[in-house]
Amino acid sequence: MKKILSIIGFLGIMISSFAQNFEKEAPKGFDKERAGIAKGKLDTIKYESKTVGANRKALVYTPPGFDKKKKYPVLYLLHGIGGDEKEWLNGGNPPVILDNLYAEGKLQPMIVVMPNGRAMKNDRAVGNIFDKEKVEAFATFEKDLLNDLIPFIEKKYPTLTDRENRAIAGLSMGGGQSLNFGLGNLDKFAWVGGFSSAPNTKRPEELVPNAEEAKKKLKLLWISCGDADGLITFSKRTHDYLYEKEVPHIYYIEPGVHDFKVWKNGLYMFSQFLFKPISTKDFTKYSVLGTPAATNIRNAKYPQILPDNRVVFRVKAPEAQKVQIDLGKKYDMVKDTSGFWMVTTDSISRGFHYYSLLIDGVAVADPSSESFYGMGRMASGIEIPYKEGGFYALKDVPHGDIRIKKYFSKASNSWREMYIYTPPGYDASADKYPVLYLLHGGGEDHRGWATQGKTDLILDNLIADNKAKPMLIVMMDGNIGMGGGIAGFGENALKAFENELKNAVIPFVESNYRVLTDGKNRALAGLSMGGLQTLHAGVRNTDMFNYLGVFSSGWWANNTKLSDPQYEFMKTNSDKINSNLKEFWISQGGKEDIAHANGQIMMKKFDEMGVKYKYSEYAGGHTWPVWRHDLMMFAQLLFK
Repeated sequence: MKKILSIIGFLGIMISSFAQNFEKEAPKGFDKERAGIAKGKLDTIKYESKTVGANRKALVYTPPGFDKKKKYPVLYLLHGIGGDEKEWLNGGNPPVILDNLYAEGKLQPMIVVMPNGRAMKNDRAVGNIFDKEKVEAFATFEKDLLNDLIPFIEKKYPTLTDRENRAIAGLSMGGGQSLNFGLGNLDKFAWVGGFSSAPNTKRPEELVPNAEEAKKKLKLLWISCGDADGLITFSKRTHDYLYEKEVPHIYYIEPGVHDFKVWKNGLYMFSQFLFKPISTKDFTKYSVLGTPAATNIRNAKYPQILPDNRVVFRVKAPEAQKVQIDLGKKYDMVKDTSGFWMVTTDSISRGFHYYSLLIDGVAVADPSSESFYGMGRMASGIEIPYKEGGFYALKDVPHGDIRIKKYFSKASNSWREMYIYTPPGYDASADKYPVLYLLHGGGEDHRGWATQGKTDLILDNLIADNKAKPMLIVMMDGNIGMGGGIAGFGENALKAFENELKNAVIPFVESNYRVLTDGKNRALAGLSMGGLQTLHAGVRNTDMFNYLGVFSSGWWANNTKLSDPQYEFMKTNSDKINSNLKEFWISQGGKEDIAHANGQIMMKKFDEMGVKYKYSEYAGGHTWPVWRHDLMMFAQLLFK
């Protein structure tokens, strides 16, 4: 029996150890004083600050069993704008939290220093704490910390003095200080934590100007915040930048606001990582909550994107019998007692995705998400963070406009609509600009490139970097003469599109905008169905369009009735096509792109006919992430 109990006890320890590795938040009672456990000691110390010109106070916690003959790592724990060296003690009582963790064997023994981060002679939190002088004193504390406090602590206490045994963390204003000072002094700190960091946090480009250095030197970078904290934007922008630069860090979101409930949990979680061997591979698994998707409607908390790009969906449908999320793969949702259905997906690939909410088999748009015209109807969409998506990020550069224009088409005898991108400075300039006519795919319309495609941001960024010439981009509605959808797509539909483009759209643009009107200043490109329209109208009018872009498209190999006349025209006119076209650019996603096979077959035909082109392939399917990248690449080739 004793042997069995011993085995059970051993298994219990193993299970407990495994669970600790993935503990996501503090358990109940973590901050309550316990009887019968060893306790650390809290002292008040005074040190001479040459930076301030006065003696200053700090609290120092030494761990249970503290031995002056041993040397210890040190955590510097900073307070907020309304506090002082006693704020952590009064609001969070770190000695109790740490004593309990030591009793459970979860902490590496360490000294914890809680200083006053307001580095000025009258450093009390009195009067208007937002006075300019008092706010500036929080920045001055960097010198006080590095030149006065740390040397004092390392002289008075038995400490390990290398960077790998020194950590800094703080709440609110102290969180901003910790990020600013820790990341700004990687030769002094290897462990950095910001809990609900305040607006004093530097912009991420200033915090981490050298991502490679940060990757090498940081043992742990911890950024946490409550989901309902009004300051979460400062944590998120830092996380977004670190994600893009691939700097390992834990981004930890939990239920809560700007208070000690969140900060105590932050200390509980952060302290357990310190001064131990640590692996970055599990960093994305710790967060309790995700970040609301950028595509959510205003104030909607769900869908949420977790740090590893899994998505949490939540919807209220108390009378429904079955609810699913359809993201290409269907996920069954589970209902709670309040009538809310929830599910967490697998990790979702980067960029924009359409999705549907299936309620008892009926596909509807998620009321918490923005809706987009795609899939032949209004559908929900979700934007998944992408490390290489900076080319379509909103940046501090000059921005152009998206203009919505209605026009009467004599070609189709109807009122129609187009979107037009005008580059930065268009209205203030007298210049004439080249034009790219940019076409959407099947099941979408002229809104696609402007909203799902982020055309304006892509061009704004390229133009700002001098990678693309300023140009107009005309996004017309390519749904012309196509009754019956794709089934109705044929030669007549292509001719109707060509007629609309040449005899309605181009004349309207050239009559109402300052544009250059010759072939060398005109381009045509499109994705999927728009690629087929480009292959027809563009190839037949290379005198009008000297630049053609075909994204994720190709003549259907199994529809020779449609493709053979196109190939025959190209074969007969190959010399003219090659002579007129400055760029014939064909691009696709990888093999998962549904147009991939057709495109490969088409290009072999081009090779046989001697038609010259350039080919680009970008990993991904028949999706907007691929097409955004296509536009970014193609736009850099134009009008040069």
